[in-house]
Amino acid sequence: MTCPDKPGQLINWFICSLCVPGVRKLWSSRRPRTRRNLLLGTACAIYLGFLVSQVGRASLQHRPAAEKGPHRRRDTAEAPFPEIPLDGTLAPPESQDNGTTLLPNVVYITLRSKRSKPANIRGTVKPKRRKKYAVASLAPAQEALVRPSLQPQGAAGAAEAEVPGYVQRGNLAKVGERSWRLIRGPGGPVGGSDFQLPQARESNIRIYSESAPSWLSKEDIHRMRLLADGAVVGFQPVSSKSQARLLVLEGSAAGSVPGCGSSPCGLVRQPLDMSEVFAFHLDRILGLNRTLPSVSRKAEFIQDGRPCPVILWDPSLSPTSNETHSSVKLTWGAYQQLLKQKCWQHGRAPRPEWGCTAVHHHEWSKMALFDFLLQIYNRLDTNCCGFKPRKEDTCVQDGLRPKCDNQDSVALAHIIQRKHDPRHLVFLDNKGFFDRSEDNLNFKLLKGIKEFPESAVSVLKSQHLRQKLLQSLFLDKVYWESQGGRQGIEKLIDVIEQRAKILLTYINAHGAKVLPMNE
Repeated sequence: MTCPDKPGQLINWFICSLCVPGVRKLWSSRRPRTRRNLLLGTACAIYLGFLVSQVGRASLQHRPAAEKGPHRRRDTAEAPFPEIPLDGTLAPPESQDNGTTLLPNVVYITLRSKRSKPANIRGTVKPKRRKKYAVASLAPAQEALVRPSLQPQGAAGAAEAEVPGYVQRGNLAKVGERSWRLIRGPGGPVGGSDFQLPQARESNIRIYSESAPSWLSKEDIHRMRLLADGAVVGFQPVSSKSQARLLVLEGSAAGSVPGCGSSPCGLVRQPLDMSEVFAFHLDRILGLNRTLPSVSRKAEFIQDGRPCPVILWDPSLSPTSNETHSSVKLTWGAYQQLLKQKCWQHGRAPRPEWGCTAVHHHEWSKMALFDFLLQIYNRLDTNCCGFKPRKEDTCVQDGLRPKCDNQDSVALAHIIQRKHDPRHLVFLDNKGFFDRSEDNLNFKLLKGIKEFPESAVSVLKSQHLRQKLLQSLFLDKVYWESQGGRQGIEKLIDVIEQRAKILLTYINAHGAKVLPMNE
């Protein structure tokens, strides 16, 4: 028999050892049953009292030290400890029917280690797996040979090997062109074979989105980059009298131009003719598509490095006369007469006595709207009879201002067609004027026009003309900077927007029709 370890167990063992033999003797004796039952009940009562005292002592030992003393009990009543269950969640204390809070008797504190894995967060989306493309890298020896060979290259490849621009959201990203050249190391090609390395160049035509504006075609962007970034291989005068020059660019183009050969050319105008660039973008936004691509460019051998417009030379244009620079011979009187006949409208062939030309009737409406917004007078009003000119205007310098009496015999100028497409006009020499006040606008340009193109009028009414012009003109970096950045461009757009309102008022006041002109 083993001895008990704890004092309580020793006492129990001692009582049991004394009581059991005594009870056994009493039970076996022949004493009266009443006395024997009394002794047995007394012994059991004493044993039960002992057990109750042992249980009370054990409960006092397990109580926290914070509950001992009267002052600790008052603090506990004021700020009770909530019960912390084993699962780690915090449960509110239970309340009784009388409104008092039942304080917990036991506070469970669990020392649980931190989670090894993060908890699942609701609302998270598993990212899509992107395909990874292998990028060819050069060996260290090849890289050492190639890196010193990176030098600026001519635009022979720059005009043909173009890549689309890239985007940086939130910022306006610069767009460069990539040209390819053959890189050769010392003693032969790199790696024993010819190796082509892309040469990044900063282009003056910058794209700030995934694609160019919708009103500019891919061909427009290609030609703009050619004019802005193409390498110059020649510089030829157009004629002995004209101050314009032809910029011969490196590349290939269909057709042959005197002084250019098979290479593309750009017509370089004076720095004061920068409105040619604005006119090109406005033409595309209005949906007319009658101007040739034009950009702004500067170089040391062009106007002493000052920015000037460069217009694409189109060899498909019909020959023009030296006097009027037109491929169509028309006077003001004949022009007003054919407007009444509506030549070639609805596919109707004109009669010989109508005096019609090959130009479609809708072309005159497009040209009149375009010329009014920019106040271009050198086509329909060469004598400046519809407004008060300044001393700087060509009509005053040439002495044409007094000739406003007989306007019917005055010839129209700069009316140009293409050889293969005589039905449509090409708008050249688009020198606009933004400093013309509202009370001095040339309304003679709209005389005889009873219909206007729906595409252009819808843009003027849409309240998006400013936004589109800003997006489009920003592409031409040199032009944007030459006009003073956005602040200067905004002033030009203010003028065009005000003239657009006046034109819409004129259309409503004269009951002019707005028709789709897709012929």
